[in-house]
Amino acid sequence: MSGRKETVLDLAKFVDKGVQVKLSGGRQVTGTLKGYDQLLNLVLDEAVESVRDADDPLKTTNQKRSLGLIVCRGTAVMLVSPTDGTDEIENPFLQPDGA
Repeated sequence: MSGRKETVLDLAKFVDKGVQVKLSGGRQVTGTLKGYDQLLNLVLDEAVESVRDADDPLKTTNQKRSLGLIVCRGTAVMLVSPTDGTDEIENPFLQPDGA
């Protein structure tokens, strides 16, 4: 083993591509990854936040809020996933009303 530390995530393949970032506290941001560092600080361009439901903070609404160029601090980043090749599906574990 060399003395060089490597990060768990290889974000180099996502630079200049769309990513979805989930942050601690429940915020969810989508944008174009422009840069990152070893501490997982992310720079996103054309960032858009999914607005949360005021009644149920666990749900997102269809409303979006444009943020522009942002920096996501690495300590708050919980998940980074590419937007290409992903689709949102209905929850298969949700029980129908009356069941």
